[in-house]
Amino acid sequence: MYCARHPKVETNLRCGKCEQPICPKCVVQTPVGARCPDCAKLTRLPIFQVSILDHLKAVGVGLGLALSSGAAWGIIGPDIPLFSYLIALAVGYMIGELGSLSVNRKRGAGLQVIFGVSVLISFMVAVIFGFHISLLGIAALAGGIYIAVSRFR
Repeated sequence: MYCARHPKVETNLRCGKCEQPICPKCVVQTPVGARCPDCAKLTRLPIFQVSILDHLKAVGVGLGLALSSGAAWGIIGPDIPLFSYLIALAVGYMIGELGSLSVNRKRGAGLQVIFGVSVLISFMVAVIFGFHISLLGIAALAGGIYIAVSRFR
């Protein structure tokens, strides 16, 4: 017996659903046994299916959150020196959480980039409003970006 997709490959394996002969190159292991690619119907989980509309929504929400939180961070931050670095972590959490809610908790690399850049924009806006750049500030920024991006993994 020969594989239905590869006529030169001999096999004794059949699809568990349609009984079509399949070779080891074609076989897809599923929880209910070996299947041919047609019967397995491999699709991505809905949480990882991010549409262009979701990306556009994420850009809008990310930019809005970045501008507003950056302005607040820049105004409040210089008055409270040590606390201002904790604001970076809070901004990262806020942008990550509200961004995740805005795209219905979807996940993906594109969303990670959008909201990571949003935290960076927030930091730049804070600098414009009076936040002073320091090594501790850069480390806090990295922590904020990590927190925001981790919501979309």
